[in-house]
Amino acid sequence: MASLARVIHDFQSGELSRDEFVAQLDSTLTTEELGPTQLLEMLGAAHRKTPLPDDLYLEVRRRIEQLHVSNVAAGGEETGIQTTVEIPSVPSSSAGSAGSAGNASNAPSGAGHDQSKGTGDTLNNRFVLEECLGVGGMGTVYKALDLRKLEASDRKPYLAIKVLNVQFRGNPNSLVALQREARKAQVLAHRNIITVYDFDRDGPIVYLTMEYLSGKPLSQLLRTPGYQGMPVRAALPIVRGMCAALAYAHERGFVHCDFKPANVFLTTNAEVKVIDFGIARVFQRPEEESDATVFDPGSLGALTPAYASPEMIEHREPDPRDDIYALGCITYELLTGHHPFDRLSATQARNADFKPQRPQNLDSRQWRALRAALSFDRATRMPSVVRFITEFDNEARAEKSGTLAKAGLASFAVVCAAAVGVFALRSGPSRQASAPPAEVGASQALADRADTASEPNAAAAVPPTVTASAASNSAPAAASAAAVPAPTATPPAPKPALTLAAIVPTLAQVPCSALSAAIQNHSLTVRGFVSQRYGAAHLKETLAALPGADTLTLDVEPIAEDKCDTVNALAPYWVRNWQAGRIAALHVRPPGGQLSEGEALVVDVTTPGFDSYVNLDYFQLDGSVVHMVPSPRAKDNQAPPHYAATIGSGGDWIISKPFGAEMVVLLITPVPLFDKPRPESESRADYLRALDTRLTQIGGKYGQDHLVADFASITTKPRAP
Repeated sequence: MASLARVIHDFQSGELSRDEFVAQLDSTLTTEELGPTQLLEMLGAAHRKTPLPDDLYLEVRRRIEQLHVSNVAAGGEETGIQTTVEIPSVPSSSAGSAGSAGNASNAPSGAGHDQSKGTGDTLNNRFVLEECLGVGGMGTVYKALDLRKLEASDRKPYLAIKVLNVQFRGNPNSLVALQREARKAQVLAHRNIITVYDFDRDGPIVYLTMEYLSGKPLSQLLRTPGYQGMPVRAALPIVRGMCAALAYAHERGFVHCDFKPANVFLTTNAEVKVIDFGIARVFQRPEEESDATVFDPGSLGALTPAYASPEMIEHREPDPRDDIYALGCITYELLTGHHPFDRLSATQARNADFKPQRPQNLDSRQWRALRAALSFDRATRMPSVVRFITEFDNEARAEKSGTLAKAGLASFAVVCAAAVGVFALRSGPSRQASAPPAEVGASQALADRADTASEPNAAAAVPPTVTASAASNSAPAAASAAAVPAPTATPPAPKPALTLAAIVPTLAQVPCSALSAAIQNHSLTVRGFVSQRYGAAHLKETLAALPGADTLTLDVEPIAEDKCDTVNALAPYWVRNWQAGRIAALHVRPPGGQLSEGEALVVDVTTPGFDSYVNLDYFQLDGSVVHMVPSPRAKDNQAPPHYAATIGSGGDWIISKPFGAEMVVLLITPVPLFDKPRPESESRADYLRALDTRLTQIGGKYGQDHLVADFASITTKPRAP
């Protein structure tokens, strides 16, 4: 890796473009075995010899000074800004100063000078910038404390703030554009896309607020010393997450336009989040053409050469296939540890007729998909993200093939069963002759045996006694009669069958309950919830009186009467879930649901084997319901098949008074439950009325099969003295 001095020299001599210089800057800084002071001295010496553009000099200096804070954790391939802004000249002597290049106390004064903010500063008297999370070509990202949330005792007072640099905010229309983009970004509410809250300004400082994530960018993983790629099986969850985010955005008319490893975040909860959709451009959205006449975010020219498609570098209109090219580059790098074109820009690689080598761990179909994503021509590039992941995801294909194989085996089994059935029908008389049923009379048995004996080669099928009597005519008739089995006594009447059809009506009549039954022979197991007033003992007496039940097992939880409205409203969906094998599950931590004041409410959720929307509600003792998901804290509630998630581990919901028996409810729906967000907390009665209306609508339109629920009882108590 070239040194900082070499990279600066290459830029000054024209060997590197501005974009290429910015793209190489952070990777150079992270591999330089020098401290910030030495790097500043190196920068100052190069700047005195051949001055850098003022804004670029300030940017390089700021990144060097942030090294001790962030170690350029979100670095890797940074975005180059193709718009330049004229600012007053920076004296060369300031290069060696240890002060902040963007700080007004150290920077040169003048009417045109742009102020900056850093760690310890406050934006709009509200957001305290506590920690630098990373430095990018478009700005610096900080962990920030929201004083307003802190004052309101909000359980989650932190968020991330991106303070945009001088080049970006130098455009006079930037705030207008960013506000428009904030509105667009709110449309991208997806589990694999970071939630952007808003854009704002504090004097000349323009910034955006978004959800705070704990983890690391993919670029940091790819830049780990010695990283040489990972197996396809390990990489697939990351690739799936990236594809899910891009597909969701593309379906809504957005192209990311700067997709790269630094914009893919791996959270500590093993989630994949795509960030920096703030400048995403809209394609094929005629209803928003009026916005483009005011300001086009693409005019800012944000791109990263190593991951930008040829069309982006050539300033053509955005297209989803631009993101697919970047996706192919990242996927290749994830699998092999190196860029498919050795970090050359797409146009440079195309002009050099560069052809990537096939990774050894890919099968032919996966390689075709990845190679198509890396095409330099949109016309031959992979047409969609959905198509790419369909071709590339060998595990999904294997699972599908396994299903088909099982279906084939089942069909084969049916054919075999049919053949056996035909054989049984054809050999039926022989088997009947060998063992006549007890209900068959003596004369009929003799007649059957006579018919069997008259068939060719049928002697072996005749019982020995019959064969003997047929061979000797001198035997007395009584002997033949003695060979006929004597009639047996009529067996006792069988027990009545134990069926769900007989049990379900009984369970449905139990007031304030959600009960599910399972039957095995004459054993009955009933689980669920029943009101304290009705009681488990009463339920046991009722079920024990059912005919055919020899053994009864009850696994029921008592619920207080104040929960009856909730249970009655959702019992049909709970029963459907459990009768289907509990395809959606809810578990409270710790097991047993005993929670004390000040502890966090944490739940584990698993979803069914189909795409769904998760709705998680906390029914409190005071008659209110808190919407945990979706909510302002967790807007995205869309889930893939068989998805597992832990909710509340960040301390979002803390137990407080009143204390007693409470309930958490998981409701799975095939579409968003409500068209508009509901307040984070509301009256339980109001919510249940709205819920009943909406579930009726959804069930009528999409069917009842994908509406299921699960309950979890919790007991809250004051903190021990």
